Amino acid sequence: MRAEQKANVKNSVGRLILAALSFLIQITWMVFLMIKVNSYSTVISMIGSLLALLVVLYIYGTGSNAAFKMPWIILILAFPVLGLCIYGLFGTPSATRKMRERFNAIDEQLSEFLKQDEAVLKKLEQEDFTVANEARYIAEYGPYPVFQNTDIQFYDNAADSFEAQLQDIAKAEHFIFMEYHAIEEAEAFLRLKDALAERAAHGVEVRLFYDDVGSIGFINTDFIKRMEQAGINCRVFNPVMVFFNIFMNNRDHRKITVIDGKVGFTGGYNLANEYFNLTHPYGYWKDTGIRLEGDAVRNMTLMFLEMWNAMKKTDMDIPKYLPKVDYVAKEQAFIQPYADRPLDSEYLAENVYLNLIKSAKHRFYATTPYLIISDEMNRELGLAAKRGVDVRIVTPAIPDKKLIFQVTRSYYGDLVKQGVRIYEYTPGFMHAKQTVTDGVTATVGSINFDYRSLYHHFENGALLYQCEAIAEIEKDFANIFEASEEVTEQYRNNKRALRFGRNFLRLFAPLL
Repeated sequence: MRAEQKANVKNSVGRLILAALSFLIQITWMVFLMIKVNSYSTVISMIGSLLALLVVLYIYGTGSNAAFKMPWIILILAFPVLGLCIYGLFGTPSATRKMRERFNAIDEQLSEFLKQDEAVLKKLEQEDFTVANEARYIAEYGPYPVFQNTDIQFYDNAADSFEAQLQDIAKAEHFIFMEYHAIEEAEAFLRLKDALAERAAHGVEVRLFYDDVGSIGFINTDFIKRMEQAGINCRVFNPVMVFFNIFMNNRDHRKITVIDGKVGFTGGYNLANEYFNLTHPYGYWKDTGIRLEGDAVRNMTLMFLEMWNAMKKTDMDIPKYLPKVDYVAKEQAFIQPYADRPLDSEYLAENVYLNLIKSAKHRFYATTPYLIISDEMNRELGLAAKRGVDVRIVTPAIPDKKLIFQVTRSYYGDLVKQGVRIYEYTPGFMHAKQTVTDGVTATVGSINFDYRSLYHHFENGALLYQCEAIAEIEKDFANIFEASEEVTEQYRNNKRALRFGRNFLRLFAPLL
């Protein structure tokens, strides 16, 4: 990057720091006012305490996950004034009401294009009723239907997936949609920019969508101007504002590329050098991706249009981007791209994982950069291991966030005592988010095994059944295990109490 670009990026990080400071000022001012009011009267103070108790009872009676209730209850009981202020800002459903209404309106418009073909679901029922139940759940509550007539290519190396993307982008005729959590304006992305600009010059509609917080350390607000000069239409998700609000905590973590509504890419990687091992800040970066071609790409197109129009409604003619796919797949696999959003009470991403764990008969393998899970997830992983399923989880050996790494390790002890096997990827940072169940079902996407992905982020993934790519994913797991160190025995008899810092972070992890 040029010196002036580095300076601009530094200014962008300054925006994030300014927003954080404004948040602290907001909280401090509210606490000051409430303490000031309390000091005038014992009666007012008693009313405040009573209000705190009533709010705690209300939280206890809600149907939300217990992991979310506990930190709020402790915070309000220990610090009534501070706790009530923070809960008023962030804990109530009204905090995201306007954004929920906006997404609901968009989803209602898109719902007519997300109808499940019952014939496909019936075929899946005949093959495997358990997998069909999972697909039915996603189709009903996503709502993203399951498809056949789609071929899938798995890439065990993000750089290979990126090269395939560039090749397909060069063939684009009508439109290119790209949605990523993080973009770094460096070597890898500059290659992509040139490819997008070349297609834009030939009349292809090019859209690029990225998350402000995810990219704030890599690019600046002038980035959009430069992209538009190249013919690339750009939008930023949930820009960082000086006045903090609860929706600022909900980020777009999806990774989606759609080309002409016929070819789609997703996986764990963003558009930055480290994901393709052009730089090595945390050793070798392990990431994976998939390429879809055929009917199932329709789901990914609609995922993109949902987010694009959430920022500014643009598309009235949705069918324009849903062409009839003139493609005959080589294999009749079942593919179901799906997405999750944090604005409803349906934790679809976590439930997909939970259902796969429950259905496992022989083995369940997963890779994740962070392992910060709910009691429900902990219990299902443990139950699977106790009934004889070979349950293995791979995390990084070289962390990108040391505090979060300590929290991740704090979950090992409970899991290994139940029979779960834990591996750490010794070459570097394990960023892939993939699972395989019994060698017949798999998922690949952007969804980590942590609270941020499962409860706070906009995420996406793909459920795969009866396709050749699953064998490739299993082969990748075999290579990962060989390159990793199994740490199961180190934690099986570990009787050391968790340090205070770990306990604190684990307690409040659901809210962070």
